[in-house]
Amino acid sequence: MDAESDVALDILITNVVCVFRTRCHLNLRKIALEGANVIYKRDVGKVLMKLRKPRITATIWSSGKVICTGATSEEEAKFGARRLARSLQKLGFQVIFTDFKVVNVLAVCNMPFEIRLPEFTKNNRPHASYEPELHPAVCYRIKPLRATLQIFSTGSITVTGPNVKAVASAVEQIYPFVFESRKEIL
Repeated sequence: MDAESDVALDILITNVVCVFRTRCHLNLRKIALEGANVIYKRDVGKVLMKLRKPRITATIWSSGKVICTGATSEEEAKFGARRLARSLQKLGFQVIFTDFKVVNVLAVCNMPFEIRLPEFTKNNRPHASYEPELHPAVCYRIKPLRATLQIFSTGSITVTGPNVKAVASAVEQIYPFVFESRKEIL
């Protein structure tokens, strides 16, 4: 970041999505009957299981694939996924915790100023798209990081990326561009 942008930006991670495999077939009916905090979605062929600590919701398929959502850090996501695998082991399944991967991170960052969205879009045309009739934010994509940013006129930025490092890099890269399109305080 350059000299005028030595402002500390707080990035609040709101959701980390991860997947893992159990390497065994899971009997969803057994999980629904014997598991705790479980919702059985028989018509869709999955079970939702909630953990209180860390606060995570897992979607479990009979194939052994599990998707965990709701964590607020990569470490918490892994801890929650391992706890979930352990609770499946306690139900009698031969679970082997494998192929763990963080697939998506959602974060929010607030700039200390408001942003002129039409000016920002004009200056960053190939990467930025703004349709105020459809959505109040500018959609800005950073392809090398596989990150998407929703930039609002209030200065709030919602960032979606494949991991926490990519989200932090995306905010650092976008700061100089939003800084030059900031609204001047009279």
